[in-house]
Amino acid sequence: MRISLIISVYKKIRELELLLTALKQQTEKNFDVIIADDGSGDEMKNFVSGFSNECGYGISYITQEDKGFRKNKILNEAVVYSKNDYLVFLDGDCIPHRNFIKAHYANAEENTVLTGRRVHLSKKISESLNKDFIISGSFNGLSRKAFINSFGIRDITTTAEEGFIIRSGLIRKLTSARNSHIVGCNFSVWKPMLLKINGFDENYNGAGIGEDTDIEHRLGLTGAKFKSVRNLAVVYHMHHSKTKESDANYDYFHNNVKLKNEFFCANGITKKSAD
Repeated sequence: MRISLIISVYKKIRELELLLTALKQQTEKNFDVIIADDGSGDEMKNFVSGFSNECGYGISYITQEDKGFRKNKILNEAVVYSKNDYLVFLDGDCIPHRNFIKAHYANAEENTVLTGRRVHLSKKISESLNKDFIISGSFNGLSRKAFINSFGIRDITTTAEEGFIIRSGLIRKLTSARNSHIVGCNFSVWKPMLLKINGFDENYNGAGIGEDTDIEHRLGLTGAKFKSVRNLAVVYHMHHSKTKESDANYDYFHNNVKLKNEFFCANGITKKSAD
């Protein structure tokens, strides 16, 4: 099995550089990368082109015209473009632990979606990170640093507990029982499972629900299983201003998708209804 890691990005070049640098440190090397860019422009394109010459793993870059938030459309393009049958999804402002790919690779199961979580780093820690920190052994202690920072009063790391690796199956079963929901910045799935539901629904034109809750709901309708890789597939989410989620997305999901209860979306990879 070989993995395609699909990274969704929009204009955050510094964060992407840290992410791609962290991928050099991965203990599992059997992967390639697809950058799914929602219209960042030439600066992003040129950066990816330059970085791909030095990274040591395969990088492909796909983009589209900037016409507002169209993350699901570019994700569908990346799914179609991928050459491998197992897909891992990661957001461009999340830095993966060195065993991130290994955790998804080792826990993959038939007809199963793997769901991870993320550590929300404080602004201070996020701004202090650089390539040297990622490459050096200092990065291996980021979970401990984030945990200590979580006990502050202002500008603190939240969900710091998600950064600790727990290998005990029993402990993980107890702590992850309610954490099998998809978070769009850290999950993996077999490509044929996504093709069956026609990929991401492009009717979602804003942040929230479309790249995770909707996908989870429709995959569930096909009989897919969900397995938590919390405290195994660890990522660190870099601080940024809170993204306002679209009210229209909530209305569409609750008043359309859930009422129809159909796993195949009409406006997805293909633009037609299921037979």
